[in-house]
Amino acid sequence: MEHTPAEIVAYVFVGLAVIVVVARLVGRLAVRLGQPAVVGEIIAGIALGPSLLGALPGDLDQLLFPTDVRPYLNVLAQLGLVLFMFIVGLEVDLSFIRGRERVAFTVSAASILLPFGLGIGLAFVLHPRHDVVGGDAVGFVAFALFLGVAMSITAFPVLARILSERGMHRTPTGVLALACAAVDDVFAWALLAVVVAVTVGGTFTGVAQILLLTVGFALVVFLVLRPLLRRLVERYEHHGRLTPDMLALVLVGVLGSAFITEEIGIHFIFGAFLFGVAMPRTGAAALNREVLDRIEQVSVLLLLPVFFVVTGLGVDIGGLSARNLVELLLVLLVAVAGKWIGASVAARSQGVPRRQATSLGVLMNTRGLTELVILNIGVGLGVLDGTMFTLLVVMAVVTTVMTAPLLRITYPPRAVQRDIEAAERAALGLPDAFTVLVVVGDPEADAQLVQLAADLAGLERPAHLVLSRVLPARPGLEVASGLGQELGLIAASGDQLRRLGRPAEARGLTTSVSARFSDDPWQVVRDQARSTAADVVLVRSGWGTAGAAPTEADELAASVVQVHGTGTEDDDVWLHVDGSPDARAAVRLAAQLAAARDVPLRLVGADGWRARRQADGVVELLERAGLTVHRGATAAPTGLHLGPVGAAEPVEDGVVLAVLAGTDDRDRDLSETVADLETP
Repeated sequence: MEHTPAEIVAYVFVGLAVIVVVARLVGRLAVRLGQPAVVGEIIAGIALGPSLLGALPGDLDQLLFPTDVRPYLNVLAQLGLVLFMFIVGLEVDLSFIRGRERVAFTVSAASILLPFGLGIGLAFVLHPRHDVVGGDAVGFVAFALFLGVAMSITAFPVLARILSERGMHRTPTGVLALACAAVDDVFAWALLAVVVAVTVGGTFTGVAQILLLTVGFALVVFLVLRPLLRRLVERYEHHGRLTPDMLALVLVGVLGSAFITEEIGIHFIFGAFLFGVAMPRTGAAALNREVLDRIEQVSVLLLLPVFFVVTGLGVDIGGLSARNLVELLLVLLVAVAGKWIGASVAARSQGVPRRQATSLGVLMNTRGLTELVILNIGVGLGVLDGTMFTLLVVMAVVTTVMTAPLLRITYPPRAVQRDIEAAERAALGLPDAFTVLVVVGDPEADAQLVQLAADLAGLERPAHLVLSRVLPARPGLEVASGLGQELGLIAASGDQLRRLGRPAEARGLTTSVSARFSDDPWQVVRDQARSTAADVVLVRSGWGTAGAAPTEADELAASVVQVHGTGTEDDDVWLHVDGSPDARAAVRLAAQLAAARDVPLRLVGADGWRARRQADGVVELLERAGLTVHRGATAAPTGLHLGPVGAAEPVEDGVVLAVLAGTDDRDRDLSETVADLETP
């Protein structure tokens, strides 16, 4: 049924209203579920197509979006796409990679080349079943290249939003992910331009002509247009705001660049992207922020949801057969494995700790809206049929949805908070010192305990000791307050603690003291460990209220080390390992003790091949850190024995340090534990 022009306009208005409402509602639901709003909007667009709305009785998708109305929606969708690509280009800031160039380029190259190669390999399996689109044969080269690019893309805007919402953009892992994604964006769009040129050009001459014209236009943009755009900063500073004329100039540039690249033959999105990259950066933060605010108000609220619906109208999940579902599993396997393995292995090869490398692989697997852009280009060029398009759209949604929950596993909130706090302390100029909280029971007898605490700090500098004494609470008096006596006792204890700390200060450590009354001494220690950001709590075994000592259930960041027995400064250090989190925490402390005392570090492992393998891994990491480690079959009856609770029995002439790992240590793997070890 054909509609009159007036009816078409009415249908467009009604359709836009429905699209905006559904997109906002599902977007808010996505945020409540821990996903970026754009994921909900993409799902909303798919739901308004044949996959959900069309599956209901009455062909509701056709009723709401009639065939003769869809071209008008498509124009709005393409306008939204142009503005989005301008935003992507404007947010490409290669300053992220400063100081991380080698890692960023290595990770980006690996996270593109491996999935690209796997995508081409997958094309050999999928092409025979998807080699005809609209009655025309699709060449293998074009199909394989597009599939390779679809596997290789990372959505920088969605990745940045995930990092921002978790606060990870302030952590080293988040900054590295942004750097890799920025480089990945440049590589991926350049690769896509080549693929489009190959697909459109057909012959070698045609491809060469398109690429030469594209390079020529890019040179004009960066060598001629970019210097002119810097004048926008001057005008912005003169007016103090973004004027309508300035915004109009930006929009004309975006649309004009899009038109030129479309005429060249590589698609209009590249012109919009190039213009965004060419926008001034130096001194232009406020200008670019206002431009983004103005454009996003129209693009995000109205035009991009239309693009999602236009995309969703071509997606029919209910029409997939059992064989298509097998193809979907293959697509997901290649997409996830290619990105995750490529990024994480490349990061590990550059010395990135395992937790950061794994999280980087998870983040680089984010595809989101950027993937939909690639897929729509493939459909427009007649490379992807409806089924293949549906499979790849589902892959884009799944790989984006899985990012946030996987990130909570590989980079748990505790680790994020720890890194954020460290970054904030560094930003404020506060030293990120290795801190040992020493619980002093008897100031006269615990001088050796303070010496041991200084040794636990190893060669790390800055290092800080907090000497704490908790005095038993005194019963209240009936008439007098007793406050003067209490203050006198606290002052005397403080003087004693300061005297205890002087030898440590002579070794280059800073010290502070604390004395207070309490009937719950272990709670005081817990509070002090949190407030001082302690790495280790050192205490004699049996101190405090029986049964009140911290356990694994405590959310205490510091490791608790309980001291059994006595020892001398020249004792060898015996490290007991069993692969537990407590043992991982003990590894670093034992290494620091051996380095500080300049005595041998001797390793004692549990029985069994698995325990021996774990011990070999510990030896390898410690030797890589510059320590000499001896493997001991049987521990000596003397010396300083350090390990998890129960790993080393008390010895007659030595000392045992029983380690209970804190939450920070439980979150780290062994390579992270040893990564920052200071050795001679």
